[in-house]
Amino acid sequence: MAAVTCDFFSEVLEVGTSVSVVLPQATQAQIGVSAVDRTGGDLPVLYLLHGLSDDHTAWTRYTSIERYAAAAGLAVVMPAVGRSFYADERHGHRYWEFVSEELPQVMGSFFRISSQPAETFVAGLSMGGYGALKLALTHPGRFGAAASLSGGLDAAAIADFPHRRELFERVFGGTVGPADDLFALLAAAPASDVPPLFVSCGTEDELLPFSHRFVDEARARGIEVTADFRPGEHEWGLWDTVIRDVIAWLPRGAAAR
Repeated sequence: MAAVTCDFFSEVLEVGTSVSVVLPQATQAQIGVSAVDRTGGDLPVLYLLHGLSDDHTAWTRYTSIERYAAAAGLAVVMPAVGRSFYADERHGHRYWEFVSEELPQVMGSFFRISSQPAETFVAGLSMGGYGALKLALTHPGRFGAAASLSGGLDAAAIADFPHRRELFERVFGGTVGPADDLFALLAAAPASDVPPLFVSCGTEDELLPFSHRFVDEARARGIEVTADFRPGEHEWGLWDTVIRDVIAWLPRGAAAR
């Protein structure tokens, strides 16, 4: 596996930014690491999104994502978006346009990764779980699957948390509109277009009701959802285990497994 920190200029953000990338490397002499030989063609790619207090380095620092991706022959792209809630901030930067439009174009120009929906996936934790499902519901034709780990899925409810009001005033102007409300997006998206979803949360997490509600409403609309509610809080020990299970779940076909 190759681990790369990619520093580049974003035209959308109008500033330099950073992305962590891991790329499969099939080896014979390396001890203790299994890897899939993906030398022919573009690599399937997982866009893996961080949470509110993290950055592009968090997934590689606190989990074994590099080992899990190596075993699956999967490239992983982990961008930095600050405390943006994956939105075009009312008072700040256009992070939604960056992640949804510019990032895949730039990464595709730098690395040999797939742009085919069947080989393009998105997942994230907490704020990133919200971002992952927002991408899947807004651009369902771009992704083969999407996963939320302990997601802050009800942005409108979080906007009323006393300790988040200042943040949501800066990001959303205080009011979460339909384009940023996952439940509004869920109601508007044609069910047949939405890719398979994986929604996980620890049963001791205060955000658990948001994931329960999302699963119930998605299933009521006939959307394929794998629900994963297991013991755990809002912490990396849980997410390290779940992201391994998410990668195993990704619908990549028998040839990729």
